[in-house]
Amino acid sequence: MSRILLTGGAGYIGSHTGVELIQAGHEIVVFDNFCNSHPESLDRMEQITGTTIRRVRGDIRNQTQIETAIRAHDCQAVIHFACLKAVGESGERPLEYYDNNVAGTLSLLRAMRATGVRTLLFSSSATVYGVPQDLPLKETHPLSATNPYARSKLIIEDMLRDIYRAGPEWRIGILRYFNPAGAHASGLIGEDPPGIPNNLMPFMAQVAVGRRNTLRVWGNDYPTPDGTGIRDYLHVVDLAIGHLSALRHLDTPQCLTLNLGTGTGHSVLETLHAFEKISGTTIPHEFAPRRTGDVASCYADPSQALAVLGWKAERTLDHMCEDAWRWQEKNRNGYRS
Repeated sequence: MSRILLTGGAGYIGSHTGVELIQAGHEIVVFDNFCNSHPESLDRMEQITGTTIRRVRGDIRNQTQIETAIRAHDCQAVIHFACLKAVGESGERPLEYYDNNVAGTLSLLRAMRATGVRTLLFSSSATVYGVPQDLPLKETHPLSATNPYARSKLIIEDMLRDIYRAGPEWRIGILRYFNPAGAHASGLIGEDPPGIPNNLMPFMAQVAVGRRNTLRVWGNDYPTPDGTGIRDYLHVVDLAIGHLSALRHLDTPQCLTLNLGTGTGHSVLETLHAFEKISGTTIPHEFAPRRTGDVASCYADPSQALAVLGWKAERTLDHMCEDAWRWQEKNRNGYRS
């Protein structure tokens, strides 16, 4: 058992990972400024796990706050979720993305160096592959970026590789997520984006429950079977379990980079029809021009995660839709219900 600092731990992926860590016998300390999350998620995590969660309100860019949290709670490892993550918004507000994501990670790494903590899991993204040259995407695919969000993740990855080369006592895991979706089976925690959702499934769920009128589908002229973009949707609980598997593997100094995905792509319309079937609703939708920075198809080759960690995604698209719909039905207005 270890005590782990979760930066951004009250957010969508952080909360689900926190639950899995606690249920596996770890203790967690959530460090969050709640700019894209809600403190209520921590109360819900306590309901699920039957434990009291240590929590620190702080900003990832404040090195002193991070050092204080690590020392006060005697943390032995860090899982870093505290990055801004909206592709479109990053193009409109690039300085904020570089400030929070890149400068914030630099502050975190300095704090870890100062406190002697050398184990880190980083929440990266499949966007670091840029426009896919071939599919499925392997970890060896060339890296590039088509938007500031992706570029911030790529810069951080490079920072981590440089740190490991300079100080091989580090134990670093870089996890490239594909498209997290779904919610905890309890319906107590789920995806609750502030404002207009940037991801497909929470937007569909809000339309299905009546919070929004119409789903806007960005592009129907891609070179795909139905003209809409294809993505690798991954159940958030499978993703959380992937973090647990990676943490167990970081028992020796290394810098590990792995895809976390299913290896199967689903189009926007395929996903929409699956959600309609599960929810028993019709989701009105309209087509709009492609968004800058989006690609036609993106799905993982997850074979390395299976070979190295023994991890693979177990839950299907239907499971994601079922759990996302249960969360939305029980929490019409999210954590603000």
